[in-house]
Amino acid sequence: MAVRIRFARHGLRNRPMFHIVAMNARSKRDGKPLETLGAFNPHPNMEEKAKHITLDFARTKYWLGVGAQPTDGVRFLLERAGLLPPRPLYPNVRRAAAAAAAATQGN
Repeated sequence: MAVRIRFARHGLRNRPMFHIVAMNARSKRDGKPLETLGAFNPHPNMEEKAKHITLDFARTKYWLGVGAQPTDGVRFLLERAGLLPPRPLYPNVRRAAAAAAAATQGN
């Protein structure tokens, strides 16, 4: 069973709130999760001017350790929280430089 760590949408129309959940990859977006890992409110609090994220670090580390794959949005939050290493900004630069070096050596 492939497990994904992803968002489950809750809240009102035009005011979403997302739960961060571990789910079977084939289940519906708002289906029953295996486990709820946290919550994310994308609307900033006007008093604090900050978005609120709650996350259970121990359980998230467990699910990542057993092979759960985060979606892109969740991956961004986990990188900001320090649970995942940041992705390279320009992943194709190294391959392009290697291809250029190979082309110059071939001539």
